[in-house]
Amino acid sequence: MSCCAPGTEAALDRAAALTAGPSPEEVRLASRDLGDGLRQTDLSVPGIHCGACIQAIESALARLDGVVHARVNLSSRRVSVRWRGDAPPPIVPAINALGYEAHLDDGAGEARDETLAELIRAVAVSGFAAGNIMLLSVSVWSGAQDATRDLFHWISALIAVPALVFAGRIFYRSAFQALRHGRMNMDVPIALGVSLAYGLSLYETINHGQHAYFDAAVSLLFFLLIGRTLDHVMRERTRVAVSGLARLAPRGALVLGDDGTRSYLPLGEIEPGMRLMIAAGERIPVDGRVVAGSSELDCALVTGESAPQPIARDGAVRAGTLNLTGPLTVEAEAAAKDSFLAEMLRLMEAAEGGRARYRRIADRASALYSPVVHLTALLTFAGWMVASGGDWHQSLTIAIAVLIITCPCALGLAVPIVQVVAARRLFESGIMVKDGSAMERLAEIDTVVFDKTGTLTLGAPRPVGLDAVKPRVRALTAAIAAHSRHPLSQALAAAAPAGVPAPAFSSVREVPGYGVEAEQDGIVYRLGRAEWAAPDDPAARDGTVLARDGMALARFDFEDRLRRDARTAVETLQAEGLAIELISGDREEAVRSAGAALAIDAATARALPGDKASRLDSLARQGHRALMVGDGLNDAPALAAAHVSMAPATAADIGRNAADFVFLRESLYAVPQALDIARRAGRLVRQNFALAIGYNVIAVPIAVLGHVTPLIAAVAMSLSSLIVVANAMRLRPARAPQRAAAADSRAEGVAPGRLATAP
Repeated sequence: MSCCAPGTEAALDRAAALTAGPSPEEVRLASRDLGDGLRQTDLSVPGIHCGACIQAIESALARLDGVVHARVNLSSRRVSVRWRGDAPPPIVPAINALGYEAHLDDGAGEARDETLAELIRAVAVSGFAAGNIMLLSVSVWSGAQDATRDLFHWISALIAVPALVFAGRIFYRSAFQALRHGRMNMDVPIALGVSLAYGLSLYETINHGQHAYFDAAVSLLFFLLIGRTLDHVMRERTRVAVSGLARLAPRGALVLGDDGTRSYLPLGEIEPGMRLMIAAGERIPVDGRVVAGSSELDCALVTGESAPQPIARDGAVRAGTLNLTGPLTVEAEAAAKDSFLAEMLRLMEAAEGGRARYRRIADRASALYSPVVHLTALLTFAGWMVASGGDWHQSLTIAIAVLIITCPCALGLAVPIVQVVAARRLFESGIMVKDGSAMERLAEIDTVVFDKTGTLTLGAPRPVGLDAVKPRVRALTAAIAAHSRHPLSQALAAAAPAGVPAPAFSSVREVPGYGVEAEQDGIVYRLGRAEWAAPDDPAARDGTVLARDGMALARFDFEDRLRRDARTAVETLQAEGLAIELISGDREEAVRSAGAALAIDAATARALPGDKASRLDSLARQGHRALMVGDGLNDAPALAAAHVSMAPATAADIGRNAADFVFLRESLYAVPQALDIARRAGRLVRQNFALAIGYNVIAVPIAVLGHVTPLIAAVAMSLSSLIVVANAMRLRPARAPQRAAAADSRAEGVAPGRLATAP
């Protein structure tokens, strides 16, 4: 007979299996071959939350035989280990021995964020308890005596219990795990201070004492949980960006067998040499080469090209590009894990690992808080035991007052509260901030790097010079263009003249990579590339042409408009002494034209995603701190590698997720506006640090000398927090100068380059 409930033994078996972790063979199969006998294993470790965790894990893994390099990504809570050998080192057992749960990273990332949900519930419980206990404490402070005072103390004690048990378990659990494995972290002094304050308050209540400090204990939890929640939300942003990049790849593809059979295979089962059928409207799943068919590809997300690119037999295609107009047969040249998209994901992971350096330094510095506070409180207790002749009650009361008065609430709120206020001010200006530490980094920049298509420009081509085209010809053009989904065709279709009837055609067909052909009463009209639409007309040499029976009727040019206030934004940034660069995957002509229109001398064209990330990395090595402003998949590694990044709301999902800031309005003046708010927020943060440190410099000696009770310490702690909050509220939204409107009118007609590509 089992003493366990039905099903418990099975649950225990599953728990034991999870604790044991994956087998060495599973680890090897999940590893990626880097060549030269080197392999990389990626693990998910959800328990990572501070610099001490990083140091412990990386140090333990570095001691394993066969491990070449180990890196912890704090934001995504992943561990990447490179190793050599026939069998993988005991990576998972080594991490589990430190008290963390490690498992193979499947890249799903779709599970509900239980940590955030727990933090929000803890904030709600502690806030409710702190508010009610504070109300009861006011009555005690006002002079409640004897039975009434004892009643209020007992009610406060009961209200504080769920706050300490439910909300405080986050700190208690972390502190216990750290102490259990011989480590220290920030949660140890917090758990100690809260427990001692509650224990002494309960002792006072039982013995009908005049003072209890339940309000101090619970308020301490409430403020610290707010800071912990903000920190957690900030660190989760990168995980969203990486999962968004992974979702961009199709789930699989239609594979053509040697015998002509067709079968659908998942993305992970596609191997080099397989022939894939890619229909119009589908994304290319892996890198490959076209063996049959012709079409046009939307490469805007990959290379930044503003115009769709023709592709035919023997043309190379990259994973992530969108097939626009015709079916293609593609021979795979790389597996999914080695494709262009996988490389982009690894670039983002590497860039994020570098970005975590700033957080790691802050975490290691804050870790000094624990020994300093413990030593101060211990010396205070010992000193008063000697001075008071062994009066433990008085000595403990003063030691608790020191623990509470040195609570890092003001220091902890110095940055988050300014970030919250600044985020509100930014939102009022149409700017969303996605990473609180980004405002600190934005205030430090000395260089701004702009993408062109979709960033400096709107990324939507429009026809120019239509007034010179007869309305009947424009109507004919729009009617033909309406049968294509090509971006240039859609622009021509939208420019149909009002009041002119659209002609009817007996047949219409689209020729992938060339244009649209329509027939009416035996007359053949073609709209597309000049060499195809009007081969018999020597006057039509390039561009997009409407032709009748091989002779050109009209030629169309396109422009991509600059964003509103683009010129003013660049001028304002230059006036601030910032270096401005333009780097784009678009054509030389388009990039050069945009640079000239905005007085940007440093302009680079035809840059691949790796080139952009390399340029940002080069700037960092030279000591520059760069802001990257871009959109699209091709900018994602550069956005992640930059010191700080920004994207428009019209950007691709991965671009918005990778960026630290997203501006919602069409105006590019959001860039200098965000910079202004970030710099003023930085000044407020430094003021808050000065206020918080000054408070501790004054308050701690007074508490050590015994002139502060835990109650007064709690009041002083709350007062220091209120001062920090009030100072942060002085931040006001930045106002755009009046000259922005004038600059807007100047920039409206600028064409950053003609688009002479067929629909």
